[in-house]
Amino acid sequence: MRSHEIDYEIIGSDLQLVEVELDPGEIVIAEAGAMTYMEDGITFEAKMGDGSEPDQGFFGSLLNAGKRAITGESIFMTHFTNISGSKKKVAFASAFPGKIMPINLAESGGSIICQRNAFLCAALGTKLEVAFTKRLGSGFFGGEGFILQKLIGDGNAFIHAGGTIIKKELKGDSIKVDTGCLVAFTEGIHYNIERAGNLKSMFLGGEGLFLATLQGTGTVYIQSLPFSRLADRIIEQIPARNDSD
Repeated sequence: MRSHEIDYEIIGSDLQLVEVELDPGEIVIAEAGAMTYMEDGITFEAKMGDGSEPDQGFFGSLLNAGKRAITGESIFMTHFTNISGSKKKVAFASAFPGKIMPINLAESGGSIICQRNAFLCAALGTKLEVAFTKRLGSGFFGGEGFILQKLIGDGNAFIHAGGTIIKKELKGDSIKVDTGCLVAFTEGIHYNIERAGNLKSMFLGGEGLFLATLQGTGTVYIQSLPFSRLADRIIEQIPARNDSD
């Protein structure tokens, strides 16, 4: 199924939202709760699945919903449809501060792999799959890095990252990234988890026990401030409750 050709505008600098313009009959899919506002003439419906395979039936939709549940996401996705006779707009934003990155899947080789919480919305026809890393060590030690999402299609998709997004082009070389800071990477990049130096560095270095190593030819997207790190810093600043009070 070919993706709908949606137009869009990203609004804001740091606390961004993406405003999608739909022609009559066009549809955009989004994570539950991501919608900020929509114009009159757009209707929405929660469905199991991304709608990329309309003939897969109930059990096919149920299987895809189960896969999404594994990633920790909602089993439902919201489909927004322009049922009017003119162009209409609907906007989406993430639940935490950061930037929205548009991905043209056709220009990215037809797919991209991203962190499970990175996906925001996409044109109808985009397929979301669970992408497991090849080595189980990535699962046991990678934390956020084991269960990834794979976006497949030929249209526009939008992912969200915390802080600033850094784009790295690899040409047969490698880069080490904190597992929480990894946002997405294209096909051709091999992903693995490695120990962060010797035991002293692992436990006293403050950089975590393991790092993600990405190697190959393609593009890697990194976020400067993952939400998990921000949340940890906020919790550290909350004074411990005095049980005697």
